[in-house]
Amino acid sequence: MAEPIRVLIVDDHAVVREGLRAVLDGHSDFTVVAEADTGAAALTSIGEHQPDIAVLDVSLPDRSGLDIAQAIRQRFPGTRVLMLSVYDDAEYVRRAVQVGAGGYLRKDSSPQELREAIRAVHRGASVFGAPVAQHLSTALADGQPRSDHAAALDQLTPREREVLRLIATGLTNKEAGARLGISPRTVETHRENVLRKLGVRSVAELTKLAIRAGVIRG
Repeated sequence: MAEPIRVLIVDDHAVVREGLRAVLDGHSDFTVVAEADTGAAALTSIGEHQPDIAVLDVSLPDRSGLDIAQAIRQRFPGTRVLMLSVYDDAEYVRRAVQVGAGGYLRKDSSPQELREAIRAVHRGASVFGAPVAQHLSTALADGQPRSDHAAALDQLTPREREVLRLIATGLTNKEAGARLGISPRTVETHRENVLRKLGVRSVAELTKLAIRAGVIRG
């Protein structure tokens, strides 16, 4: 049996932290290892507990959650970040992508959406709730003709484009293979070819390019 995903909850409101803990408690694939109410406390907790995922509020009393996300990426690369906020402003979303957050959800997302997002971010996918993805698409495309991004995909084969779409929406190699009727190893080969042809190094970068090109909406 796989080890549970170790989660740190960071929010300055106790009632929100309690609610998030309740969403995860009772599910054997999660364990909440700590809570924090400030950015400084979050960084200290990550150093002590080494969580897999930090569920991080954008607005914290001492520092911006986006600044904390950047600090986590630099100091604790083993901890991935899922931003959670009442705000879905395009600038916040764009900044979250820039600092390396693995996902961004609004606080009115359903408990199931939150759990699925944590699982997806843990396996290396990028996750943006539907309302957020629209802002992300706008922010990423701002000042850049969409045709430039779409043209970059012309070098891909039809099968590679299918793999790009599925991987960028968060599916694992196994899940994408089942959807396409091919083996996970074949999906991995296509995935590596896509990354090489497009000149990107990670699924997060691949997801951004797919959104810019209009392949996915998030």
